[in-house]
Amino acid sequence: MTGFLGDPVLPGFRPDPSVCRAGADYYLVTSSFEWFPGLPVFHSRDLVNWRRIGSALDRAAALDLAGCAPSRGLFAPTIRYHDGVFHLVCTLMDGPGHFVVTAADPAGPWSRPHWLDGEGFDPSLFFDDGRGDGDGRAWFTAARVVDEAAGRTEIWMREYLPRERRLTGPEHVLWRGSHPGARWSEAPHLYKVDGSYLLLTAEGGTDVDHSVVAARADQVTGPYEGAPGNPVLPPATGPVTCTGHADLVLTPHGDWRAVLLGVRPGSAIGRETFLSRVTWDEGWPVFSPVVHTAPRRPVHDGFATLSPDWSTLRTPPSRFWTTGDGLRLRLRPERLGERTTPSLLARPQEHPDCDVSTELHFTPAAPGEQAGLAVVLDDDAHLVLLRTTAGLTLRRGSEVLAGVPVPPGPVLLGARIRGFTHTFAHAARDGTWRDLATVEAAFLTPLFTSVQLGLYATSDGRPSTNQAHFPWFALAYPCGREPPGRGRP
Repeated sequence: MTGFLGDPVLPGFRPDPSVCRAGADYYLVTSSFEWFPGLPVFHSRDLVNWRRIGSALDRAAALDLAGCAPSRGLFAPTIRYHDGVFHLVCTLMDGPGHFVVTAADPAGPWSRPHWLDGEGFDPSLFFDDGRGDGDGRAWFTAARVVDEAAGRTEIWMREYLPRERRLTGPEHVLWRGSHPGARWSEAPHLYKVDGSYLLLTAEGGTDVDHSVVAARADQVTGPYEGAPGNPVLPPATGPVTCTGHADLVLTPHGDWRAVLLGVRPGSAIGRETFLSRVTWDEGWPVFSPVVHTAPRRPVHDGFATLSPDWSTLRTPPSRFWTTGDGLRLRLRPERLGERTTPSLLARPQEHPDCDVSTELHFTPAAPGEQAGLAVVLDDDAHLVLLRTTAGLTLRRGSEVLAGVPVPPGPVLLGARIRGFTHTFAHAARDGTWRDLATVEAAFLTPLFTSVQLGLYATSDGRPSTNQAHFPWFALAYPCGREPPGRGRP
């Protein structure tokens, strides 16, 4: 197979998926990096239709992301179910490292992190079933860098004690790649298939050389022999690229599936979650895409409550928003572009072409006070259409791209996004949309994270008691180039 077709099962900012099954229910987690709440958790009964049920790290007391740099933070979680308990391991980059959180219900509450020894990233857990040569023990695996300049890594393993939430015993190095000179062997997952131990890893880095390789052993500690046809999922070409970081799950009917990340080129969406059907050829996995068309559901959020789709940059020290009659953002000194938590609430862009719009009720009370619509990759790459004392201003970071005076009163703000082309527009509450400027935004090309669309307010370094009121926020997925909607997608 050379490429994937169809839509992602989880579109938008959903990288590094991991999946497990408990009875007839599937649960999935993805990376969240510097965004809070951390580690979104999803539920499904068919592996195609997913619903977000919460986050594993949704309390500041559980994990503080203050000062976290872009594309750092929470890397590549793995979720597993064993003896009535869900175990989720992850790595806090630029922090203490690996940790595990546990829950009886994946919707929460989850425990506070239990920190685990060891270097590296991309941790995983494997619970042996105790059958055959297995002894029922549990194992922790992770990748670590051996030579960063050359991209050399290795996969290591130690025993995991589920009740004590800690590692014990000697370390075992399982794998250094499918061939001499292999780069970025990472994302290890262990499985037991027909009495043999299967090690699945990613290789080649997360760009266009991303692939999946497999190895097998009679004992969990190795030695592991690579599949003769490695990579078992080669670098992809076609409408979906960068496929890899796969995790397998066995259905109640005895069939195997895999979730994996992939990229639809030509936009700033970045890495999304796709589904693959897995069959076996002489004991080795064969990946085939599950072709489906995901419905593009429009969004109209009146903010009766704050849905779990909304995130903040890093962990907020206190709540800066209220809901019930729309969304109200408190103006605070923090600004986009700083390693802080500004008054920003954002949600992932889920398709390459979309229209985003909102209604803003806000009067700047002092110079520097501003609020409006934000298209955000990270601290260093974003576009904002803001109401200021001068009217409307479109900025890329600190650079002013366009501006226009507008009369007092409510204003509609919108953007037509077609791939990397962003056309920003505005209108009076009952008026006609007027384009302000079009920006070719290739600078929003993601590395690990993806573009988020959101609402933002700041007092620009000064204290303020002012608020910005957004009665609604809307996303539509049109076929043509019509202007953004007014909350009625």
